[in-house]
Formats: sequence, structure tokens, C-alpha cells
Amino acid sequence: MAILVTPQTRVLVQGITGEFGGRHARASLEYGTAVVAGVTPGKGGQVFEHAGVKVPIFDTVEEAARETGATAAAIFVPPAFAADAILEGVAARLELVVAITEGIPVNDMMQVKEILRGQSTTRLIGPNCPGIVTPGTGEHSHGGCRIGIAPGHIHKKGRIGVVSRSGTLTYEAVWQLTTRGYGQSTCIGIGGDPIHGLSHTDVLSLFNDDPETDAIIMIGEIGGSGEVDAGKWAQANCKKPIAAFIAGATAPPGRRMGHAGAIVGGEDDTAAAKKAALRACGIAVSDSPADMADTLLGIL
Repeated sequence: MAILVTPQTRVLVQGITGEFGGRHARASLEYGTAVVAGVTPGKGGQVFEHAGVKVPIFDTVEEAARETGATAAAIFVPPAFAADAILEGVAARLELVVAITEGIPVNDMMQVKEILRGQSTTRLIGPNCPGIVTPGTGEHSHGGCRIGIAPGHIHKKGRIGVVSRSGTLTYEAVWQLTTRGYGQSTCIGIGGDPIHGLSHTDVLSLFNDDPETDAIIMIGEIGGSGEVDAGKWAQANCKKPIAAFIAGATAPPGRRMGHAGAIVGGEDDTAAAKKAALRACGIAVSDSPADMADTLLGIL
């Protein structure tokens, strides 16, 4: 089992005819992901072909989902149009939309968030995220489901869940686990923008309910209260061991660091404050990104 996606998940790629979307659609196909449709307005009827697999292209998400049975979307659409791309997936009642796009205007995402609150069908991962991977059982976890930009070959099928605001730290945690012989159930990068879809708490809840996830690594950073909120939720509700890392220990107050949401706005937003709060919730906290896997394995 896994959360949100499985090797059977049927995926459509919005922006498949662009250079970036096409590159990662090919990587997902090579990983064994069931990429069944592409969507680019005005290019319906064309075919995206890679390694002998022919993926039909449609003008709309609604048509692509209806014709192919796709239930999840990866969005590789320029920032000015990405919010509309997300809402197209919501309108088509997809189960999952993964928005990789960075730089979507905040006002656009505020409108998306309000619409998401009014419906219960579609879950959103991102934007500005690496996406989601549920590893398969083949060599280098081939045969799993990869939606986004994460390197599939570093994953290994197993029983540890990973959730992170940072893309590169997601990969680091995954590689540390894999090289120590521990596989992952599902790995999710929720994105670093201030307005996004699934939160740390949402993902912890899904992992907590998954009978094939035994433990969790949670990676956060400065800015916002999401990690502390997740820690408090976990203290009251989570039955599984959690190890955490918070990036941004050296960030000066008021300075945005990389992600649009990674900015210290007050004393509670600092890395030190978040680490202290998580420890108070009973979560094991690593002080170095090099020790994330070892911190978790030390409490198993």
C-alpha cells in the first residue's frame, strides 16, 4: 500500500509538449509510471511518444480524464497559467493534482485555495514542489509511480514515509534511507510556497492511517507554523515514530531564503524555535541534514 498514488495510478501531464514537461514525462515513463495522457491546449490529437509508448495529447483535462481514465495530473505550466491548470484538474474531479510550477502569483493561489476549500474531491500537492514518488518493487524501484521531478532511481520500496518542504532535502533523506537498506512507502515534497495544498499535518495523517508505513521523516524550514502545527497534531494523534529536520538555522530575521515561504517573521518562525517545539512534542530532531536517516533509525 502507499498514500495518494500507487503503481496503478493513471497520470496525465499538463504541459507535456514543453521542454521541461516533456523531459519529466519521459523520466516518469522510464520509471514505469502509467502516463496515459498529455494536455496542451491547441495540440489535441497529437501524440507524445517515448521508448515505444504513445501518449495521446488532448486540448483539455476533462477530455483527457474522460478518454483515458486518468485520476492524477502533473502540472508543468508557466506561472501565469498554472493556477488555471490546477483549477482545470479540480473541475475534472481528479483525485490528485501535483503542481510543479514555481512562481505562481500569490493572488492566483489564494483563489485556488478558496476553491479547494469548497470541494472534497481533489487534493493538491504544491506548487513549487518536487512532487510525489511511491517506489515500485523492480530494480531501482522501477514500476512505481513518479509524478514530478524527483530522481526515481534513488528510491527503494519500503515502509518509511517522507514529507518535506524542500525538494533537495527530500532527495537527501531518501538517499540516506536507501543506502542504509531502508525503503520508502511514499515520498512527498509539499512545496515551499506560502500558499500551497497539502500540509505537513495532512500528510502525517495519511501516513498514520497507512498500515504499510511504519515511521516518518518530516523535513521543514523557517517560516510559518506548519511544522509546529504538525508536531502538535502528531503528539495527540500519531502512533508512529517521527524524526524531523528544520532547515534555515543560520537565516537572519526578515531575510527570505530560497523558498517564497521561507522567511522568518517572528520568534516562533526560527529554526531554533521550531526544533524546540518539535522536541517538546516528542519528535526526534536532527541538528544536521546529514543525520536525518540516522536520527529516525535511532528511535526505531
